[in-house]
Amino acid sequence: MDQLNLPSFDYKVKQVNGKPFIFDIIRKKYVSLSPEEWVRQHFIHLLITYYKYPKSLFAVETGMRYNKMARRTDIMILGRDGLPFLLVECKAPTIRISDATFAQISRYHFTIQPKFLAVTNGLQHFCFQALKGQIAYLDDFPIYQPQSDQEVK
Repeated sequence: MDQLNLPSFDYKVKQVNGKPFIFDIIRKKYVSLSPEEWVRQHFIHLLITYYKYPKSLFAVETGMRYNKMARRTDIMILGRDGLPFLLVECKAPTIRISDATFAQISRYHFTIQPKFLAVTNGLQHFCFQALKGQIAYLDDFPIYQPQSDQEVK
């Protein structure tokens, strides 16, 4: 797998019928190890290890509907109130983050309404907050606060 611009972590990989699978600590099972999954797993561990998000607040590859079409979110972190807090869209390292990527997460924002949005391909990472139709790019990702109010690190 590609070297990413994310901290390494202790991962478990196994072969099933000649194909690699990686253990997902959120879904508690082995999943097919695609380049996008490699990024997703690194980002999950980043959020848990460095930003202190509890595993219990994560939802990975959950379904949603947008314009009557089924879609999947890569990583969703819920706030303690059960509402969407941070939505992360992961791309493979070979996929350039473009206007189309931001348009995709913007459509998800319209439906889900998380407080924060992030996009990563494992090499580049962007985090922003959409408030009243305005986009505010952030220098870092929001850090988890055990109290009900969250803040940006």
